[in-house]
Amino acid sequence: MSGVIASDAMVQLRRIHFYPDIEEMRRDVASRIATLASRSIHQRGSFHIVLAGGTTPRAIYHQLCTIKTDWSAWHIYFGDERCLPRADSGRNDSMVQEAWLSKVAIPAGQIHFIPAELGPQEGANAYAQVLTNADHIDLVLLGLGEDGHTASLFPGHIHNGQELVLAIHDSPKPPPERISLSATMLGRGENVWFMVNGIGKREALKRWQQGEKIPASTIHPRHGVDIFTDLDLADA
Repeated sequence: MSGVIASDAMVQLRRIHFYPDIEEMRRDVASRIATLASRSIHQRGSFHIVLAGGTTPRAIYHQLCTIKTDWSAWHIYFGDERCLPRADSGRNDSMVQEAWLSKVAIPAGQIHFIPAELGPQEGANAYAQVLTNADHIDLVLLGLGEDGHTASLFPGHIHNGQELVLAIHDSPKPPPERISLSATMLGRGENVWFMVNGIGKREALKRWQQGEKIPASTIHPRHGVDIFTDLDLADA
C-alpha cells in the first residue's frame, strides 16, 4: 500500500491510499473503521458515522459484522437516499440493513434513516432536523461516480450552500428524486473517506487528482479527505 498527498491550492487536502488488491483495501478500511470507532468511544463515549451506498461499501459493511465493539455507542446516519418506498430494495438503507445493521446490536433509536419516502423536500427538511442534534460526526464514508458525483451531489448542481440536507429533483441517474447531505454537512466530518474501485472510476479520480472541479472536490473537511482505491494513478 502506498500513499500520495495532494492538494488543490491548499483548499482540499487529499491523501491517496493505493492497494493492488480490492480485497486488501476492503479489509483495511473495515479495520480502520473499527479502530476509529474504538478510539472515539474511548474518548467521547460514542461513535457517529455517515454511511455511503454502493457495492464497495456493502462488502465493507459485511466485514463490520464481525468486529469487537460496543455497538450501543454507535450512531448511524446516511449520506444520501433515493425517494422510494420504505424497505424498497433500491434504497441505500435497505442494502445496509441487509448487509450489516440487522446483524448487530445498535439501538434502533441510534440508526437515523433518511425519510425519503416523504418526498425530496419534506424528507430533506425532516432529516435536517435530525442532523441539528448531531454535534459531532467522527467519520463520513463516500463513494465516487464515473461522472465525479458523490452521495447524490451531481455535476451541474449547487453543492456548497449552507443547507445541511438537499432535496434533489433532477438526478441524472434514476430515480430523479433523491435526498442528499450537502457538501457543507459532509465536510463537517472529522474524517472523510472516499472508497473508489473499478476501472470506470479511474478517469474521474484522475481528473480530481489533477485539480479539476468535480462534486467530490467541493467537500472541504478541516483535516482533508482520504481516498482508498485499487486504481493506480502513478501517471496523474
